[in-house]
Amino acid sequence: MPREEEVRRFVDRFAGLLADSGMSRMPARVFARLLAEDSGRMTAAEIASALDVSPAAVSGAVRYLIQVGMVVRGREPGARRDTYVVHDDVWGEMYTQQAAQLRRWIEAAGEGAAVLGPGPAGARLELTRDFFAFMHAELPSLIARWRELQNPTR
Repeated sequence: MPREEEVRRFVDRFAGLLADSGMSRMPARVFARLLAEDSGRMTAAEIASALDVSPAAVSGAVRYLIQVGMVVRGREPGARRDTYVVHDDVWGEMYTQQAAQLRRWIEAAGEGAAVLGPGPAGARLELTRDFFAFMHAELPSLIARWRELQNPTR
């Protein structure tokens, strides 16, 4: 079983990588801490204690993480406090949800290309639309292949 100090170092390192990729620091820390929890679930108070931060900081972070589909809110039967849960296959779940976002981006980029016409900006937006359309078309097969790798007997 890992020592708490080793867990803290992992959480800080992984959260730093997520922050370097554009995620806000506190949601990154909360997400990394949930990933490091065997059960994948913690209350806000447990997260605040583990990260040595205020409950208000946790509240804002989990709100963001829920919004982007990285964490879900739940409640144990008979419990009074919400728990925040990270799926075991959080990345597969998150990228499955990404398809809806890609559709919106395809539409918006297409509208921009039509508004801007055949010049350089319009061409850039056409390329953007085409890239998002490509990703949207490929994403289901990538997720299916990922899930097959995780459960080869299904």
